[in-house]
Amino acid sequence: MAAPTLTAAALDQAAARTIRTDRLTEPERTARALSFDERLALAALAVDARIDTRPLDLADVIRGPVDTPTAPAPQPYRTPIAGLFHRAQTRLLRDGWCADRLRDEQGARCLVGAIRAEAGSRGEADDACTLLLDIVRSEFDPTAETIASWNDRQRDGHMPARILGHAASRADARGI
Repeated sequence: MAAPTLTAAALDQAAARTIRTDRLTEPERTARALSFDERLALAALAVDARIDTRPLDLADVIRGPVDTPTAPAPQPYRTPIAGLFHRAQTRLLRDGWCADRLRDEQGARCLVGAIRAEAGSRGEADDACTLLLDIVRSEFDPTAETIASWNDRQRDGHMPARILGHAASRADARGI
């Protein structure tokens, strides 16, 4: 139910309909002179007068999280190559996967790019890529010529991330 609008003329008419108010205080006189609907309308007007109708600038209200470095994922593997595969998988899942290049403009990486980014040295990255190629050839695709060519034939990052997880567990089982 909408509150009735109350004009200045209606307020004057309501004030004129008072009964004996000489012994009442000013708020009591005003309350006795007005009907319930009129008092309700005045209360609504008082509330409306307090409401700030300026547009709210959400930039002052909404704050995004502070850029804090993410904690490194717990290292479930005790061997260096298995740990490297795990870190590369985490990087692929976090930053994204790409094909036809080591790293794209948004920071996504291919398999070799993720391994190189996480390796302590170029030799460690090469050893990991050699082992990864052996695993890909023996268990997934015997026709794979290189890790890069196999990576480029994938539709999305699901299989490359999966192969890194599989390679990590295989390397850990071999103790390398």
